[in-house]
Amino acid sequence: MTLPANVTTGVWTLDNSHSEIGFTVRHAGISKVRGQFTEAEATLELGSSLADSKVAATIQTASFDSGDANRDGHVKGEDFFDVEKFPEITFVSRHVKANGDSFDLVGDLTIKGVSKEVTIETEFNGVAVDPFGNTRAGVSGETTISRKDFGLTWNAVLEAGGVLVSDKVVINLELAFIAPAA
Repeated sequence: MTLPANVTTGVWTLDNSHSEIGFTVRHAGISKVRGQFTEAEATLELGSSLADSKVAATIQTASFDSGDANRDGHVKGEDFFDVEKFPEITFVSRHVKANGDSFDLVGDLTIKGVSKEVTIETEFNGVAVDPFGNTRAGVSGETTISRKDFGLTWNAVLEAGGVLVSDKVVINLELAFIAPAA
């Protein structure tokens, strides 16, 4: 599998200020709540082919933001991320494989000390040179995980039945990487 056109080999770095690492989870069975992590580092190490390429990412759990201070405090606490004990979420790729016009990024996601293999369906959004001379590449991705698989089991039973927070969490990625300096 060859690299997309205009993509050079080397270590590309995440441009955190032009990226979003977000999620969506069903709340009370009737609405979706969205949130994001605002502090992350990632590298995209591109070899001569996709098979020779790797991704590694570290997300700071304390940077969790859903737009509601009370909810954010609860999610950062022991019931969910326990940011004092588990300050980071990590992802380390195992391999990348083509899937039609998209790519499947397979790797180990670690949350609260629990690692599980996940597949992130990704789409390459192209390459552009910004006004400052930086070469950038854009990638979108999505995967769905089970909270329970990572020890995120807190919940509350609703009076009418069901639970407050769904087990299914959709992770959404909109990432910009900057090419290595020439």
